[in-house]
Amino acid sequence: MQDRIALMRDDPAVELSVDGNAIAGLLMSVFGREVTAMEEQCAHCRTVSVVGTLRVYMRGPGVVVRCPACAEVVLRVVETPSGRRFDASGATHLVAGR
Repeated sequence: MQDRIALMRDDPAVELSVDGNAIAGLLMSVFGREVTAMEEQCAHCRTVSVVGTLRVYMRGPGVVVRCPACAEVVLRVVETPSGRRFDASGATHLVAGR
């Protein structure tokens, strides 16, 4: 995992990322409630993170959200002519804050 983090630090695209709070409105439209304060667990490294701390890349054809610990994809959101496509296969669960 350390090699993956080192590669991420050397990746110039990291500077193009924002935190999960930047997509609060988008996530609210998907989930129907505010989720940036909720916890999610990465399916890849099992790190538990608050959604607002996830790394978000918005300059592609969709939105890609990555784990801040291992940089694996946690969520994807794409707008298509037939509707919004949402993939959360990189997260094991989402838990409302206490």
